[in-house]
Amino acid sequence: MLKKTNLREKLNIEKSRVKMSEDKLLAEVKSILQQVSIEHKRIENNLTEHKNKTFNSFNHELLQTKNIYHIDQIKKVCIDYRLRFLDTTFFKGTIPKAAISKIRELEKDHGIEIQGFKIIAPSKLFKLEDKDDPLLFAPIGNGYFYLIHQWGNDLHPLRKLMMWPFKNIINLIILVLILSYFVTMMIPEGLFSKSSSPAQFGILYFFMFNSIGSIVIFYGFALRKNFNPAIWNSKYYNA
Repeated sequence: MLKKTNLREKLNIEKSRVKMSEDKLLAEVKSILQQVSIEHKRIENNLTEHKNKTFNSFNHELLQTKNIYHIDQIKKVCIDYRLRFLDTTFFKGTIPKAAISKIRELEKDHGIEIQGFKIIAPSKLFKLEDKDDPLLFAPIGNGYFYLIHQWGNDLHPLRKLMMWPFKNIINLIILVLILSYFVTMMIPEGLFSKSSSPAQFGILYFFMFNSIGSIVIFYGFALRKNFNPAIWNSKYYNA
């Protein structure tokens, strides 16, 4: 019967062939870990410090085209889903270690120090921590950005639909008209008179439209809300 091969024993045999004291081995490992820690700290500083850098000298031959996005594409998605595209200095969530490791790998492959990071995330992630879906970018130049890392959970499948009314004033008016119609339909017939008529329905519908519209306007002004195209790259929380 042949004895099974123990990989741990084989590794120990190979290790014993290289004569190195335990102190020297530990010192070498410590030096490597310290260097990694220094590089991670530098990257974290680049993520949190404002540096108005609009491009990084990436080696274009090493870039993956699937990770390259133009500012117009980013703007379209931000407006559709009511997201913001801002410097990481404004980001109040936690950037995972995996993202920092990817940045370090990119810097090593391209031989550069990456700066000018930006991030796509919901507005509240630039104010409070949340679990939605941030995407970390670095500028390439000429309006192009390179996607470095994505983390968190995916956005709600109905988020685009829910944010549709906030794209512009026309969409919001359409929503108010539709809501007013359904609310008017819910009013029992004969509540205000013995017989119903198109004229009575029109008056009630107009009243409901004014009422719901007033609430929407009050909400918008009271909370200083704005439409998606005005906030997608605004650094002000109540823009």
